[in-house]
Amino acid sequence: MRISCIGGGPAGLYFALLMKQQNPAHEIEVLERNKPGDTFGWGVVFSDQTLTAMREADAKTAEQILDAFNHWDDIEVHIKGQTLRSGGHGFCGIGRMKLLNILQARCLELGVNLRYESDVQDDVGLDADLIIAADGLNSRVRQKYAATYQPDIDLRQCRFVWLGSAKLFEAFTFDFQQTQWGWFQAHAYRFDDTTSTFIVEAPQSVWEAAGIEAMSKEEGIAFCERLFAKVLDGHKLISNAAHLRGSAQWIRFPRVVCKNWIHHNGKAPVVLMGDAAHTAHFSIGSGTKLALEDAIALARDIGEAQGDLGLALPRYVASRSIEVLRIQNAARNSTEWFENIERHAKLEPEQFAYSLLTRSQRISHENLRLRDSAYVDRFEAWLAGGQAVPPMFTPFKLRGLTLKNRVVVSPMAQYSCVDGLPGDYHLMHLGARAAGGAGLVFAEMTCTSADARITPGCPGLYTDEQGAAWASIVGFVHANSSAKIAIQLGHAGAKGSTRRAWEGIDQPLVDAEQNWPLISASPQQYLAGLSQASRAMTRADMDRVLADFCAATVRAAGAGFDWLELHCAHGYLLSSFISPLTNQRSDEYGGSLENRLRYPLEVFKAMRALWPAEKPMSVRISAHDWVEGGTTSDDAVLIAAAFKAAGADLIDVSSGQVSKLEKPTYGRMWQTPFSENIRNRVGIATIAVGAISEADHVNSIIAAGRADLCAVARPHLANPAWTLSEAARIGYKGPAGLDWPLQYLSAKPQLEKEFERQRAQAGQGAASEAANKALGV
Repeated sequence: MRISCIGGGPAGLYFALLMKQQNPAHEIEVLERNKPGDTFGWGVVFSDQTLTAMREADAKTAEQILDAFNHWDDIEVHIKGQTLRSGGHGFCGIGRMKLLNILQARCLELGVNLRYESDVQDDVGLDADLIIAADGLNSRVRQKYAATYQPDIDLRQCRFVWLGSAKLFEAFTFDFQQTQWGWFQAHAYRFDDTTSTFIVEAPQSVWEAAGIEAMSKEEGIAFCERLFAKVLDGHKLISNAAHLRGSAQWIRFPRVVCKNWIHHNGKAPVVLMGDAAHTAHFSIGSGTKLALEDAIALARDIGEAQGDLGLALPRYVASRSIEVLRIQNAARNSTEWFENIERHAKLEPEQFAYSLLTRSQRISHENLRLRDSAYVDRFEAWLAGGQAVPPMFTPFKLRGLTLKNRVVVSPMAQYSCVDGLPGDYHLMHLGARAAGGAGLVFAEMTCTSADARITPGCPGLYTDEQGAAWASIVGFVHANSSAKIAIQLGHAGAKGSTRRAWEGIDQPLVDAEQNWPLISASPQQYLAGLSQASRAMTRADMDRVLADFCAATVRAAGAGFDWLELHCAHGYLLSSFISPLTNQRSDEYGGSLENRLRYPLEVFKAMRALWPAEKPMSVRISAHDWVEGGTTSDDAVLIAAAFKAAGADLIDVSSGQVSKLEKPTYGRMWQTPFSENIRNRVGIATIAVGAISEADHVNSIIAAGRADLCAVARPHLANPAWTLSEAARIGYKGPAGLDWPLQYLSAKPQLEKEFERQRAQAGQGAASEAANKALGV
């Protein structure tokens, strides 16, 4: 097979040597436009996982790289005059030039044809069976065939400059400096015996305000030396970008995502690899990792397919695109964290450092404990204000109410009422979950009138009989658990008059005569061509609905609920006023966000005036519509601020379900960033929701200041005692924030012993894996 690799960076060189090693008969050339000794950048970082894969692919190259590595375990965070340190992170750094030299020498040893100063513009004229486009971030091949590759390039908000220093950092160091213009941060790590990488970064607005754009290169470096003088200990900063002038060395990171990675030019497939195909922000150190793993994967797939590119290339793209997406999602989280230092800096230094360590969501609370248990113990004790307690089991106080822990049972529709009346089912459902250890249990969205229901099976609070039924349930919860119980009041709006979920979610009722008329902010049909159409509310409608919410509030107080929430999310009635997708009104309730909020705020203020002053009241909002032209996360901050000004104590932060055209980005804890954005910009307590399914998730979210409470939905359907079970899973026996029903206490030791046995087995497996790695197995 004849192979041409355009680009002599890590991806092109490593793929070339792997293919030559696989079959010495392959004719392989690497075409690099620069000289052999040219390089841009300083040190690069690898993970143990990447090294393991490299050992399996080519042990000799891996050992040479390993011998040249600088190892460190600790991360140091400098913020507001404090230094916080944690260990066990296991980083490895190597100079980019050293890495290239090792790969170049190995290529020559195996017989790869390295052609330097070959400025190949594209694939034209290359006589090959396979062409690898590893021509980097600014790939000319990708640009030429953009119609095929369909790249999406997102320039991020920060400017950064990649420098070096003779200061040898013994830990991976993050240094944050507040200036009159805003925050600057440095990422520094040692990569050989004489030099460290030193990256300086700041949001574009801060960079511009500081005047760096008008500075010469030398002036910009001197600015950084003064700013980070303390951490540099008098050492100078060095640039190796001799080809750049002025502020051109300060760039914005481009996040590259390509829909396709293969172009067929009629002769040979042209395959993207490394930064040409994808990028991951330097703050998680995965750019070179991804490039080398691309090379390993494609070489392996070609070998397993016995050279059949028709089989190998689709396998390569299928496997690598999933892994790359996972890393890019983590990199996006990390990037956005560094873009918003001003928000995070409002946290205390201890919590700021924890938030930094867990910013990508790849490192969790229990993962940190495995790395450095002493650090986690110190942090937990600081957070709890005394003895170390897992964050999810710390108490939370709002107005006159104190929750024993941070776990919330989400309001989950059960569709099990008749004429809006809750009965024995709801007593069982809510009572079981209250006994299961959660701090707060929400009843499902409860409707303020018969025509406010989503389905005929939804509960209501529009009659005295319903009020009495709820009072019985609330009394049971209070008498048989230490949990608090909340009610969420709402009106379905255009999403009403539908079947129960298991009969066809969002589908109109089968018997048309049973349907009831629908109202919303503007005329709407939630399911185009299928749903019943709603009409726009008149002022008389608004007055009636407002009165219904007020009457339900009075009944909720009379029933003894501890907490009241107003539902303004998910496309229901009040949400339909807030979202520009569903509010097309031309009166004072439409147009600007201020106008669109007018009616929901009217309802909230009226309810707050009737709800007992000592009890909390929250609002659930959709923080993002996931549709072009809909509500965004920045809008959500303004929405939350408006409700805070009206007297809201907490924002329950969800997203979506406003339009069937939505395209959410799902994943673990996928809506938590919206909660963090609101909590730390608005200064109001929040509930995080969405794919929170483990104690580790809750602990990480609470500890990092991303939310004050975590709502857990489906896991609580599967296991009413989820909180008690998760406490045993992580080895927490209480008593703080945790109490077992006396009737169930006999099960506690057995459950704890079983999870203790599982943790011991997992620990033995991890120890065995570590031993094998140490032996090179």
